[in-house]
Amino acid sequence: MGVIVSENNVFATLRGSGRIWAIAAIHGEIERLRALHGRLAQDAKAGDQIVYLGDYLGYGQAVRETIDELLMFRRSFLAKPGVEVDDIVYLRGAQEEMWQKLLQLQFAPNSIDVLKWMVEHGIGPTIAAYGGSMDEGLGSAREGILALTRWTSALRQNMRAYDGHTALMSVLKHAAFTDDNALLFVHAGLDPSRPLSAQMDAFWWGSAGFELLEGPYGGYRLVVRGSDRRRGGVRVGAFSATLDSGAGFGGPITCACFGADGQILQMLEA
Repeated sequence: MGVIVSENNVFATLRGSGRIWAIAAIHGEIERLRALHGRLAQDAKAGDQIVYLGDYLGYGQAVRETIDELLMFRRSFLAKPGVEVDDIVYLRGAQEEMWQKLLQLQFAPNSIDVLKWMVEHGIGPTIAAYGGSMDEGLGSAREGILALTRWTSALRQNMRAYDGHTALMSVLKHAAFTDDNALLFVHAGLDPSRPLSAQMDAFWWGSAGFELLEGPYGGYRLVVRGSDRRRGGVRVGAFSATLDSGAGFGGPITCACFGADGQILQMLEA
C-alpha cells in the first residue's frame, strides 16, 4: 500500500486553507464506496484533503474488499501531482475500535459477554472476513485463555495476509482538526463538557451532548461526525454536522466537501 507515516499523536492536523472532503460511515458497502470514489476522483483536486470518519468494517459483507478499495483509492489520489501523504486521514470508528478490542479478547474478564455484545453491534462480518466465526470464538472463550489467544492470534495473522490491512488499522486517528481550529472531525461525537484530550470512548460511542451543542466546542466553528447510532440521517446545524445517511442499513454513503469557512460546498451520495 506504499508508505504510511505512523505518528504517536492520536490527532491529525489539517490545513484550514483548503477544501476538505469528509466521508461518513461505510460499513462494508463496497459498491457504494466504489461509486463514491468514482465521483471523488473527478471532483477532488490537488490541495484538497480527504477525511474518512471511521466505520469501514462491520455490518456489510464486503469488509476485506472495502479495505482494499480504501487503499487503492489512496494510491490513485496520492499519484496526482501536488497531493501529499498527509492529505488523506482515516479516523478510528466504533467498528475499528471493537476490532482492536476483539484481537485482545483473551484479556477481557467476561470474554463471552463481550463477544456476544460485539456481534450484536455488527462485528460478525469482520470476524468472517478474516477467517473466524462466532461459534469458534464462543467455543474458545469457554475453553479458556489459551484457546481464546489462539483464536485471536489466527484472526490477527489472517489480517496480516492481506496487504496493507494491518498497516491501515495502525494509523487510525481519534479525531482531526484544521490548523486554524475552525473545523473538528470526529467519528460518532464527543462530550462537550470534556476537553479533546479527555474524550475517551465518546469519540466512538458518541454522547447525548453532541446533539445539544448550543455554541462552538472548544473554539471550533463546526464539529463534524460521520456516524450516528440513532440513525437520524444527515443533519447540519449551526455548530455541528452529522453525515451518516445509513450505509450498512439500506442507506447511501455520504460525503461532504467543506470550505475553509466551514460551509458545505458540495454533497455527494452513493
